[in-house]
Amino acid sequence: MYNEKVIEHFTNPRNAGEMPDADVVGEAGNFKCGDIMKIYLKIDGDRIADIKFQTFGCGAAIASSSVLTELVKGKTLEEAQRITNKDVAEELGGLPPLKMHCSNLAADALKDAIKRYLEKKKEEEAQS
Repeated sequence: MYNEKVIEHFTNPRNAGEMPDADVVGEAGNFKCGDIMKIYLKIDGDRIADIKFQTFGCGAAIASSSVLTELVKGKTLEEAQRITNKDVAEELGGLPPLKMHCSNLAADALKDAIKRYLEKKKEEEAQS
């Protein structure tokens, strides 16, 4: 059902864990399957200096989160915002059709984190 790359990212996830000093945390979830993802970002200027994730879900959800962190680390926020669920699935070498929603969650959690960060910055600028 899963290819070797998906299995590798599931059994040996990259950048997994909490980031206590994160600048922002984004979340996404799917009530049908119960998967929940948190993406932690450390931003330096307009670049993603560090990224971690916590995913409670199936192997495809964990693999999608793991590969997403590799795709966006070091990218600008603008570049990271352009990452789609299709990009995540392609980087994994494909996902079974029933598991494509997992790549959506990874991309959605990232977009949520970036949105929250930009809103936070806008508020801080308005106050100064």
